[in-house]
Amino acid sequence: MRGTITRPEIQETLRINKTRFFALLKEYRQAPESFSIAYERSHSPRLSVGLEEAIQTELQREQALIENPQLPISSYNYSAVRDRLADRGYVVSVNTIIQRAKQLGCYIPHPKKKIHDRQVVTAAIGALIQHDASTHLWSPYASEKWTLITSIDDYSRLLLYADFTDDVDPQWRTCLRTLGVDVTYALSPEAKGKVERPYRWLRLKGART
Repeated sequence: MRGTITRPEIQETLRINKTRFFALLKEYRQAPESFSIAYERSHSPRLSVGLEEAIQTELQREQALIENPQLPISSYNYSAVRDRLADRGYVVSVNTIIQRAKQLGCYIPHPKKKIHDRQVVTAAIGALIQHDASTHLWSPYASEKWTLITSIDDYSRLLLYADFTDDVDPQWRTCLRTLGVDVTYALSPEAKGKVERPYRWLRLKGART
């Protein structure tokens, strides 16, 4: 808090990651008088049979979504598993769920990200609006794929517009030119990562709803 030691130095000393560091910092700010980093186990290290079965059921549910070729899901959402277990009255950490996932074969390592050497940097809201469309089976209960049209502000990363449509208007570029707005097409998916990225969590949210 006084700035006498850097965050990386604290993490190295305590052998914790950045997420754990900020969790401890939040806890300290809320109650500095009673704050302690001493670890006290509050529950049995062994999980109950009921919890083990519930974890396995939820992981298999995630696996079924991934293996469904009609759904745009390629990774497990362990936080969603934790939340669904909490709704059923089970309290368990994401790390424990991941450990069980590896044991049950419900784990996919994160792929290495492709390095993109071209980056567009904007300095103000409205300087660049990224526009894109994504066609997927947005809900497992839908009978056909829908096209989601989105526009995102490059600077703030906020979605300015999102709408499902089955007929993309081919005149949108003409309309933009009429307004004096120039249109530049991305040369690759990596070049428009900011507008592509929301599709991932939107698809995951729709498929798991």
